[in-house]
Amino acid sequence: MTRLEKLHQTLVALLGEQAQIVEHANELTLTVGPEHWVQTCSMLHEHEDLHFEQAIDLCGVDYLTYGGVSVNPEDNEPLVHAEGVTDLDATAESVEAMPSEQPSHFPGRFAVVLHLLSLKHNWRLRVRTFPQNNDFPSVPSLVNIWNSVNWFEREAFDLFGIVFEGHPDLRRILTDYGFIGHPFRKDFPVIGHVEMIYDPEQKRVVYQPVSIENREITPRVIREEGYGAGRE
Repeated sequence: MTRLEKLHQTLVALLGEQAQIVEHANELTLTVGPEHWVQTCSMLHEHEDLHFEQAIDLCGVDYLTYGGVSVNPEDNEPLVHAEGVTDLDATAESVEAMPSEQPSHFPGRFAVVLHLLSLKHNWRLRVRTFPQNNDFPSVPSLVNIWNSVNWFEREAFDLFGIVFEGHPDLRRILTDYGFIGHPFRKDFPVIGHVEMIYDPEQKRVVYQPVSIENREITPRVIREEGYGAGRE
């Protein structure tokens, strides 16, 4: 029995029907409901047969339009600003890239993904949960289990807007404190909502609605005909 098979067998034995495990690329992903998030993670950390004493990473994921399928079709309606410019107009993807009617393969738009390492058993595990409310995604914090996720949870809150209940200091960590929105959400405009400028009259930095126009930023590489052919 391989190490991966032993881990899979152990998880099924301990979690029973609760264990939703997928094996892909020689890795295991365990998906649990948000109501079992803390309980399951605590067991993964404490149980001697698992002993995942180290949390390597925690991140958020936005599955909106994942694989060309909309998780929440109603959320894809463009928001019209005073200037008549929509959020979707401001993004790199056009409205055609925001499909609609097909059902999603996932129970929610957002996910929290945790990567664990057991030094004792020399195995790794990915654990995932889906917050129930897409408009206000939240899950309990894991800081009391792995202190290393403190900044990771702040990062997921900052970039995806996922709230971690019970976190001791949940505030932005990468963007400015006055930043509006969450930049890693797929419906967030590429150019953002506001910009900062220095106001010489007020003699300080101020925020104002973004004034730049969206532009194509995909690099274009042009090579002459026969480039690389016959060259050593």
